[in-house]
Amino acid sequence: MDYSAFTSYDLVLLAQGLGVSVLLFVVTFAIGLVLALSWATIRFYRIPVAVPLVTTLTEILKNSPVLVQLFLVFFGLPVFAKINVTPVEAAVITLSGNTAAFIYVIAVSAIESVGRDQVEAARVFGLSRWQILRKVISPQASAFAIGPLIGLAVNQLQVTSLVSAIGVVDLTKIGNILNLRTLKPFIVWTLIGVLYWLCSKAIAYFGGRLEVRLRAHSAWKGL
Repeated sequence: MDYSAFTSYDLVLLAQGLGVSVLLFVVTFAIGLVLALSWATIRFYRIPVAVPLVTTLTEILKNSPVLVQLFLVFFGLPVFAKINVTPVEAAVITLSGNTAAFIYVIAVSAIESVGRDQVEAARVFGLSRWQILRKVISPQASAFAIGPLIGLAVNQLQVTSLVSAIGVVDLTKIGNILNLRTLKPFIVWTLIGVLYWLCSKAIAYFGGRLEVRLRAHSAWKGL
């Protein structure tokens, strides 16, 4: 048997690795989105103690390397918190927190992009702060934020490749395995790169369609 030759089973490995990467991206982006919106709501309501904590946490998460965060969670929690975490759990915790920090910045910018005159007008009509956030600010902020969110989503998909460093068998890890067995790095890594590129293009495509729908209300339709 020629161990340097590619086999049909390699396609199965690539599909499994791709599935792990995509699933990890979807789960962590969803968790990050929920966390970020919660933090942005805290800032909107100006909760005294919570706002400085959220600001400090997001500054740390978005201004430190993801790989360092990953090592701190995977190797640090068992030592300092006496909590055993699997590689997948460490990956989910790290990527969710990192994603949340960047989405938080986008969400805050989107909320602040809504004119204060609209907020004041809503108050004149007797809307509560929650109604203003839900009916006035959220629709406009969503249209403003969708573009940056698409770019962030593409970046975070690529960031998932770092989890192979702690043993998660994702697409990059499968690439390492195939590279060591076949000794054909150019072919292997070109294929891995193409798969990441296709996933990124899919995110950009569907995100672009969503952006068109969200911005439809502001399109000029003539007199």
